[in-house]
Amino acid sequence: MVKTKNYRKTLISCYLGYITQAITANFTPLLFLTFKGTYGISLELIALIPMVFYLTQLLVDLVATKFADVIGYRACMIASQGVSALGLVLMAILPSILSNAFVGIIISVVLYAIGSGLVEVLLSPIVEACPFKNKAGVMSLLHSFFCWGSVGVILGSTLFFALFGTARWQILALIWAVIPLINVFNFIFCPIEKLVDSSQKMRIGNLLKLPLFWLMIILMICAGASEATMTQWTSAFTESALGISKIVGDLVGPCTFAVFMGIARVFYGKTSEKIDLTKVMLGCGLVCVVCYLLASLSPNAILGLIGCSLCGLAVGIMWPGTISISAQKCPRGGTAMFAFLALAGDLGATAGPTMVGSIADAVGGNLKTGLLFATIFPVLLVLGLAILVIKSKKPRKAEMIKPK
Repeated sequence: MVKTKNYRKTLISCYLGYITQAITANFTPLLFLTFKGTYGISLELIALIPMVFYLTQLLVDLVATKFADVIGYRACMIASQGVSALGLVLMAILPSILSNAFVGIIISVVLYAIGSGLVEVLLSPIVEACPFKNKAGVMSLLHSFFCWGSVGVILGSTLFFALFGTARWQILALIWAVIPLINVFNFIFCPIEKLVDSSQKMRIGNLLKLPLFWLMIILMICAGASEATMTQWTSAFTESALGISKIVGDLVGPCTFAVFMGIARVFYGKTSEKIDLTKVMLGCGLVCVVCYLLASLSPNAILGLIGCSLCGLAVGIMWPGTISISAQKCPRGGTAMFAFLALAGDLGATAGPTMVGSIADAVGGNLKTGLLFATIFPVLLVLGLAILVIKSKKPRKAEMIKPK
């Protein structure tokens, strides 16, 4: 008798994978001032830490387009969780034992950024390959765990620091490392299927010739920029606008944003079979434009904060929604397509916040001006989705819809 595969184990492993990514993305930024005070690292060098994290992740996204299928999903995800755990463990050890603490921090960041990049590329195709009925809804629920992980890391770390002080941050780093370490064993035993058979998989060159693919790339860049820009600047915006401390700013700003984003993804995950994904994303894109304008133009600080927070609801389904649409429209895209989408999303997540910071510096530190210019990303997102809605009403080529 053939034993039925339990794909719930696969889903749980992927949930923990996104929680691991949330840990690696959110924990170290909470320690920037601690690094400055403990190791005497300048703010200029500290600013390089997130840049190294995202550039490493982008490089992994690019490399994965070629090698992920060759190495295999299971081996890649075991390695992902392993290097994420190792990076967090070394973060607790290397800065204190090396003569140059900054070098120790960068080594650790590069390791867990490799794990984060593999998570970004592979978790979506792993879930897409599972025989779930409502894949768009499952995909949205999957991505919500990054939001819940972010909230958990910020709240958990804040509580730990309040109880035990920031001087014991190394202990917390080791505690967070337990999650990816456990998940190594989950990925060893959970069922994992191939997304597309090698004989049916579209070549990268052919994929790059599809106009629809490039529209998806633009949507992912705008989705990543719209999400990350508000995520990374909402704490600073909250602190400056409301005149509150950084701890309270982190809780009121990024936490509220992440909660709303998670709610949006869970809501869509539960109702996706009843609503049209593209039209819902178009509506959310319009709301996102309004939220950016409210945050950047409102003279009232509370209204600006409401704009920042509600933006989480607006952008919630953008990233997973674009992935789902891409999988539906181009089912033979394979791992390469998911890797390029992850690369585009991370590119937007890097470019958006950087642009806001540069513009704000150029106008005397006015963050609202930077956010106003960043409205271009949700505007382009709306235009791209409008084109998609119009094109969906016209006959499409079979090559782009059905596998051979």
